[in-house]
Amino acid sequence: MSASAAGMSLLSSEMAALLARVAAEDGPLPDVTTLPPAEGREQSEKTNRRWNLDLPPMESASDLWIEPDAALGSARIRVRVFVPRAASLGTLLFVHGGGFAFCSPESHERCARVLALETGMAVMVPDYRLAPEHPYPAGLMDVVACLRKLQSSPDIFDTETGPIVIAGDSAGANLALAAVLHEQQAGRPALAGALLFYGTFAREFTTASYREFAEGPGLTRGKMQRYWQWYVGDRDVGADPLASPLAASDQTLAALPPLHLMAAAVDPLLSDTLILHQRLQSLGRSETVTVVPGVTHGFLQNTVDLAAAREALSVAGQKAKEMAARM
Repeated sequence: MSASAAGMSLLSSEMAALLARVAAEDGPLPDVTTLPPAEGREQSEKTNRRWNLDLPPMESASDLWIEPDAALGSARIRVRVFVPRAASLGTLLFVHGGGFAFCSPESHERCARVLALETGMAVMVPDYRLAPEHPYPAGLMDVVACLRKLQSSPDIFDTETGPIVIAGDSAGANLALAAVLHEQQAGRPALAGALLFYGTFAREFTTASYREFAEGPGLTRGKMQRYWQWYVGDRDVGADPLASPLAASDQTLAALPPLHLMAAAVDPLLSDTLILHQRLQSLGRSETVTVVPGVTHGFLQNTVDLAAAREALSVAGQKAKEMAARM
């Protein structure tokens, strides 16, 4: 049985039906990582539109702009802001995934809105710079700049900031955790916590899950290798925790704010989350890890079709509330 066939056999009926529907709707599209970046992004945005229908209503949904921070080398970036009705005190900074090279606040809009409902918090989604045109650490510095602006000037977001939780999916989880590590190293105020969804935390392609799901279904090892090549090029980032958070020292990991770790069971990146969890456990920390059975990488985009996605975001929302309440 091939790795892809083995992965297909592990899918839930809902996930398998969804993948079959997508394949029928899209036909034989090229792999976006083999296209010129602009063409790949156009295709990615188009195929992601299906996940952003029937958007949950918000009290407000608006854009604002954050000016460059010369000290960080950040750019002027747009931030999409979703404020749920009867928002509670607290803010969620949600860093979208997409292999460091694709996606946008629009591609992840429904996911962000559901997080706003589940957390009761205003959700900010930065439109950070993308690789390969803007390789590491450009996107990370944009995220850090957004976080600092949120801490220093909450009035520009037209909301009472309160406790701040950072979140991210896939490459966004890498950027979210790296932003926490960056600010920890700089001696900046600690966040209430972080929600990390099926993150890529090291440029390492020989883990158990990479071997098992090298050919998918969905995300593949080859795609992840190209994403990392676009993000860091030929630089050796194995010892740099701001690119590869698993390289962080035990002392650094022990000092992190509370984390909520969630992974998809049928995903080349599963081991990244499990290894991070094992490191935290060895340090006596109390985080648990949620591995959602039967689903592939990126399943949180599918809150219309997948009960597992809705449940996972509900759990994450409760965790965020608990983090905020402890601040």
